[in-house]
Amino acid sequence: MFTEIASRYDFLNHLLSLEQDRVWRARTARRLRPILQQRDALVLDLCCGTGDLAFALARSGPAQVIGADFSHAMLVRANAKSKTHRPDGKRGEVAPAAFFEADALHLPFADASFDLVTTAFGFRNLANYERGLQEIRRVLKDGGTLAILEFTEPPPGLAGDLFRWYCRTVLPKIGGLLSGNPNAYKYLPASVARFFHPDELASVMHKAGFASVDYQLWTMGSVALHTGIKA
Repeated sequence: MFTEIASRYDFLNHLLSLEQDRVWRARTARRLRPILQQRDALVLDLCCGTGDLAFALARSGPAQVIGADFSHAMLVRANAKSKTHRPDGKRGEVAPAAFFEADALHLPFADASFDLVTTAFGFRNLANYERGLQEIRRVLKDGGTLAILEFTEPPPGLAGDLFRWYCRTVLPKIGGLLSGNPNAYKYLPASVARFFHPDELASVMHKAGFASVDYQLWTMGSVALHTGIKA
């Protein structure tokens, strides 16, 4: 599915979110800036897609950022975007160090490799959430940070009802028409509806061995940024 929509993925993300996806990634990078400002820090953006969060992280400090994703087609797009960025940051934007094709449940990285692992709108697509958290915890250093940016169902009420109407009625029609894959944009609201509520995800993270678990809700409660520390 992601292979089929890769060529229109960025355009549709920006269009369907009314450009809010850029805001969410920028906020995430600002929230993680104390880590990104460490010159010797190593950061993994997991389920990176076409790399938008990885680029936002790389812009925010000297930390070395790499991306990993299961979809080859998404990584082709990420690498193409990387070529328009300068690694030294003197002209144009800073690019992530590298992109890797990898399974999030079986990462090709050594234990305790990273100071920070992030994932934006990809965690809910994992086949096994607990296994994904275990693998993230394995590659994090002791005291390392996990940050999960994800859609979530807003609480009942006018804002929540408007969000659900848009996601279930408008978004699939526009996304399907412009991407040529209607099922992909029916999958999005369906996957959000069956994903954890914020408190539930925080509990699962805690059970997986993360301490100081916290989350922030943005845009009428439709997006959550969860953070936790490897205990």
